[in-house]
Order: sequence, then structure tokens, then C-alpha cells
Amino acid sequence: MRKRSFSIEGHRTSIALEPQFWAALEALADERGLSLSALVVEIDGARTSENLASSCRLAVLDWLKNSTVKVR
Repeated sequence: MRKRSFSIEGHRTSIALEPQFWAALEALADERGLSLSALVVEIDGARTSENLASSCRLAVLDWLKNSTVKVR
């Protein structure tokens, strides 16, 4: 697990994810022309779960289901 910190609506929060999920989130952000931080803020705003890390994982899975991109 790797932990990263972000500022969301003026509050610092940390997310712990496996390196593969961080790589996929970075690829998704790059594809959409966003910074990783901006993508996490977007995921946070759209989440239905209380757990931001779970919402990030689900965002990656949704993206990969609809994409031909291969992430290592």
C-alpha cells in the first residue's frame, strides 16, 4: 500500500492504495488531461461510498471496463 495526501475543499486527506491502482489513476488522469489531484477531487465529488479509497478503486475499474488501455 502506498499513501498519498490531497487537499479536498480545503481539508487534507490521505488515501492508501496499491501501487497498481495509483498507476491506473495516473493514467486515467493523463487521458482526461487532469492532474491526479484534480481527478481525486472529481471522484470525491461523485462518490456514493463513504470510503474515498474504495471510490478511487471503483473509478479505475469502471474506466478499465470501458477502455482498451493496458495498465501495468
